[in-house]
Amino acid sequence: MRQGVPSLGALQAFEATARLGTFSRAAEELSLTHSAVYRQVSGLEQRLGVTLLTRVRRRLVLTAAGRDYAARIRHHLEQIGKDTFSLIARAGVGRNIHLAVLPTLSTVWLMPRLARFAQCYPDITVSLSVRTTPFQFGDHPFDAAIYHGRQLWPQTEGIKLFDEGELVPVCSPHLAVDGSWQKLVHLHMSTRPGSWLHWYRSAGLEPDLRVSSGPRYELFSLLLAAVQAGMGMALMPRFLIQTALEQGELLMPFPHAMPVSEAYFFSYPTANQPSEAVLLLEQWLLDQEKENP
Repeated sequence: MRQGVPSLGALQAFEATARLGTFSRAAEELSLTHSAVYRQVSGLEQRLGVTLLTRVRRRLVLTAAGRDYAARIRHHLEQIGKDTFSLIARAGVGRNIHLAVLPTLSTVWLMPRLARFAQCYPDITVSLSVRTTPFQFGDHPFDAAIYHGRQLWPQTEGIKLFDEGELVPVCSPHLAVDGSWQKLVHLHMSTRPGSWLHWYRSAGLEPDLRVSSGPRYELFSLLLAAVQAGMGMALMPRFLIQTALEQGELLMPFPHAMPVSEAYFFSYPTANQPSEAVLLLEQWLLDQEKENP
């Protein structure tokens, strides 16, 4: 046992008791006796020097510290379960890749390519998890990631898939009004809070004070849904909405596209030797982008 860290059995007993509300139900779930669970939880409280549970009219009630600790322990136990399942899957037949992706990009751009990749490499399973902000590979169980940025992340190797190109203003055709488009609600991407101000400056226009007051969305898919619902206009990467523009589902209320320097990258950590499956996916994505930019 590491110094200061309770045993896994004690943490499981406490988490189950906190979630189920009684020692008896926790004991049943864990296949232990009532007294065994009670001793584990009591020993945990003594070890920590903190009261986690109190009795109120024969009911177990979590203290404030107990609620917070139970939530944290539950999260870590769930992660242990996921890591264990991932390990078992990797030890099975075939090869596996756990890939961190951007949600909208994976839906619009990645999925069609993965379908073709699966046809060529049926023994490689690619699992996807969403990450919208940078992270350290050492803190997460990912083999590789596809992300947006100016360059490869530190301590990684990989490739630039393609440049983002440009951001264009779009809105529903039902909203566009000649000469008054600037009065439309400006929808924002929460991870790019200054995009509208940069766009106005690049167009040689003076932004209205109301530009920065519009609602913010974490994902491009949410931003696009808001535009399609007629909630305002937004700046979107052209490659994501080009088809909708061509089909008249969306329109540009003002014909100015702002070039951007960011791109989309595929990379994996240098701390570990990448698997053959990761290298095959890297080469496949690079070849596909060359053939179908």
